Amino acid sequence: MEFITTKYRLGVLIPSSNTSVEEELGHTLPKEVSLHSSRLSHLSGVEPKAIEAMVRDVERASTLIASAGMDLLVLFATIPSLFHGKGFDEKIAKRMEELTGTKTITTSTAMLEALNIVGTKKLVLGTPFINSVNDKIVHFLESNGFEVLLYKGLGIEDNLSIGRLPPQSAFDLAIEIDQSDADTVLLACTNWRTLPMIESIESHLKKPVITTTQASLKAILTTLSLPYSGISLGKLFQKST
Repeated sequence: MEFITTKYRLGVLIPSSNTSVEEELGHTLPKEVSLHSSRLSHLSGVEPKAIEAMVRDVERASTLIASAGMDLLVLFATIPSLFHGKGFDEKIAKRMEELTGTKTITTSTAMLEALNIVGTKKLVLGTPFINSVNDKIVHFLESNGFEVLLYKGLGIEDNLSIGRLPPQSAFDLAIEIDQSDADTVLLACTNWRTLPMIESIESHLKKPVITTTQASLKAILTTLSLPYSGISLGKLFQKST
């Protein structure tokens, strides 16, 4: 067995009950990057009170993971990185950088960047969440200049249940919510395994698909100036930044 000495250490902050980020990144990160995670608070239900607790825990978790000598930190959680509206993603990343001295990005910032890369103006949004959580995402998107034509969640509060959803659930919801005048389909939730379905959805709908895990991976590779040669992840990875 050959052991590889990695060039970069990636530290991700994820909800305590998230079971998908490490799995999906493990299949897609280049060999030059080692993955290290720090868990945020105790989260069983995805609802505003639990998300607020995670937001309060970001400083502790980022300081801990940074002590292991990370080259890049990612707040790899959709709702906690946009919870307080427009600009909150940048504010929380700046605070993490101040605390740790380490370059930091967030899933929500990566999501906005990805939407802009593929030229999004009007989109449809699919999530596994309840409406009170979906409303936060819609407000964040619209305050950043995107028109949300339709949004729908699967109505799941238990985060472990979200992590157990088959990737097919992402395909099915994307097909259901698509609108002819939407130029992009956005699937939001880093605990929802979406990566295996991106190519199939795009092939079916003939338009870009952005998922929060895919967008975060794109931002990581761009920040570290690394190429990507893994599974096909759709039009976003065919665009230069």
